[in-house]
Amino acid sequence: MGQIRNIGIITAGGDCGGLNAVVRGAALMANSKGVGAYIIPNGYAGLYNLVDINRLARLDRNRLEMINSTRAGSEAGHSRVKISKIKDTNKYARILEGLKNFDIDGLVVAGGDDTGSVVVDLHENGIPVVHAPKTMDLDLQTYSVGGDSTINRIACIVEDLKTTGRTHNRIMVTEVFGRYAGHTAFRGGIAADADCILIPEVPVDFGQVYSHIKEHFFRRVTNSDVHAGTYTIVVAEGITDENGNLFCEGGQKDAFGHAKLAGAAKCVKSRLEELMKADPETKEFMKKTGMYVEGIFEIPEIREVVPGHIVRSGESSALDSNFGKEAGASAVMLLLNGITGVTFSHLTGDGQIRYMITKDAIKQRHVHPEMISFYENLGVCFGRSPRPSSPKSEAITELIDRIY
Repeated sequence: MGQIRNIGIITAGGDCGGLNAVVRGAALMANSKGVGAYIIPNGYAGLYNLVDINRLARLDRNRLEMINSTRAGSEAGHSRVKISKIKDTNKYARILEGLKNFDIDGLVVAGGDDTGSVVVDLHENGIPVVHAPKTMDLDLQTYSVGGDSTINRIACIVEDLKTTGRTHNRIMVTEVFGRYAGHTAFRGGIAADADCILIPEVPVDFGQVYSHIKEHFFRRVTNSDVHAGTYTIVVAEGITDENGNLFCEGGQKDAFGHAKLAGAAKCVKSRLEELMKADPETKEFMKKTGMYVEGIFEIPEIREVVPGHIVRSGESSALDSNFGKEAGASAVMLLLNGITGVTFSHLTGDGQIRYMITKDAIKQRHVHPEMISFYENLGVCFGRSPRPSSPKSEAITELIDRIY
């Protein structure tokens, strides 16, 4: 690999916290090394169309001061485009020509597993690229920009919903992103003291969920001197039922072939309402607490809440702002050292850059079964009969690398 004159910075996939920090970190490191830094806008769509673009935003000191690391979203913009699916047989030559027009000799690309799969594709087709891990789903082998910001947003939303839940004696079901891994629902729910957390790693047994509701929600309302209480459920969008069926509406798929998941909270609400209506003890509970009105108010209200893109929006956490800068800056250093086709992992306390081959880094990681059992011991329902947990103790000589 020859001397790098300029780098291109791309953000792709879903937006989230910490991405602007990646952009700033990469540009600041490039500038400090005498290398130009440009935004290639609109993700991989922009990369493919670079040959037709006349001007790119150069990230000099003045332009960088317009980008706020603590602001979520990305100044570089996004698109969900898979390069290998573009029908143009000349697509890689076209990309190389576009890069040549701007004297760009390497790319820093921030994205998740889908984006990472394109990084592998670009690398194999002779385009120097380093991957900065970004996904609020936290399902890569490395920590990913956006995870902490999203988890904090989810926790705040779930906690805030308890006020309306308790006022109306409602069961609140909050559905959050995460696709086929439950990390954000798991960590956000744990932080907010959720009663029940339903994640893709555990097929939902609605009988177990309903039993947990009766044990905790009924008790709270019954024992309250004003007969008030709530029960909180956090649902990952990719949960399955006892038969392994996803809850998705419409059957549509995105550019990477993933089902567009929606309707998990709606399904949970519907199934729980069925169980309540069929249970004679529900009527007894409603009468005992002074809520029962025949034909109008016969079972507790269950409300579904889907915050959607709100959990991606707003502000980045300090952790993601720090990690984002480290990821962007380290990716530039890897490029300058001729190391490409890799994913940044973390920066050690003594300044060593750790990385993984991108093919390995983007392998999907799920919530570990032992972590689920650990929190079942603390009373959280995961939609199954609780499993025993016996955490092992082990002395360590260095800090654990993974945050989540």
